[in-house]
Amino acid sequence: MDFPPPYSRRRLLVVADADPSAIARVIERFQNLNILPRRLSAEFSSNDLVHIEVDVCGIPDEQLILIVGKILQATSIVDAYWHRLD
Repeated sequence: MDFPPPYSRRRLLVVADADPSAIARVIERFQNLNILPRRLSAEFSSNDLVHIEVDVCGIPDEQLILIVGKILQATSIVDAYWHRLD
């Protein structure tokens, strides 16, 4: 059975309405858990959406599923999902 490395990297991808608080809503979920992301990128697109990428390391898949669920509860969030980078 293959197990992912204990510190494998994950990328959270979020699409949100062009709301100034969208980035804060995403990052606060990590702040609440005392997790410092490896990388954060946000880009405003031409269709009035913000695309946010957050790279994290060493977080179990189960915990990321819960984080994504919480992020999706915010009204300005259109979609959110994560995938493995390793």
